[in-house]
Amino acid sequence: MAFARTIRVAIIAAAALAPAIVAGCSGYRPAPKAFQEATIQPYRLDSGDRLRVTVFDQANLTNTYLVDQAGYIAFPLIGSVPARGNTIQEMESIIAGKLRQGYLRDPDVSIEVANYRAIYIMGEVGQAGQYSYVAGMTVQNAIAVAGGFSPRANQANVDVTRKINGKIITGRVSISDPIMAGDTIYVRERLF
Repeated sequence: MAFARTIRVAIIAAAALAPAIVAGCSGYRPAPKAFQEATIQPYRLDSGDRLRVTVFDQANLTNTYLVDQAGYIAFPLIGSVPARGNTIQEMESIIAGKLRQGYLRDPDVSIEVANYRAIYIMGEVGQAGQYSYVAGMTVQNAIAVAGGFSPRANQANVDVTRKINGKIITGRVSISDPIMAGDTIYVRERLF
C-alpha cells in the first residue's frame, strides 16, 4: 500500500513539473509588448541600410549612401553624419542643418531607403541564409523567400531576434506577424 502511494505521489509530482521542464528545455519566451510596438514605430536606420539622399538643385550631392558598420554615412562637404537610430525625417534635418553651416543657404533635403538592411533566416527552412528585406514583410513571406518550411519544421510559430532601443531581444511570434529589417528568424524543429 505504501509502495503504491509513493508511486502515485511521484507520478503527481512529475505531472506537475512536466510543463516547467518542457518550457525550460524549449527556451520559450513569448514576444514582449515592445516587439509588436517596434513594428508600428517610425523606421530607425542602422548599419547596412542604403539611403537615397536628394538635395534639390544640387546634383553633385544627390546620391545613394550606405550606413557603415559604425552607423555613419560619408556625405560630401559635411563628412561623417551619424545615422544609426535616427528616423528618415531626423536625418533630413541633420543633413540640412549641417549644409546650412556655410555650404548652402536653404538646402531642401529628401531621403528614402533605397535598400533595407538584410534579414537572416535560420533553422528548418529550404535554404537558410541572408535575404533582402522588403517593407511590409511577414514571417511567412520571409520563410517563403528562404525556400519554405523543411518537412521537420514547426509551422505554427518562430523565434525572432530583434534590436529594440539598442537591446537585442528574442521572442516567439506567429508566422503572420510582421518582421523588421535586421531581424533574425529561427524556425524550430517540431517535436512530433
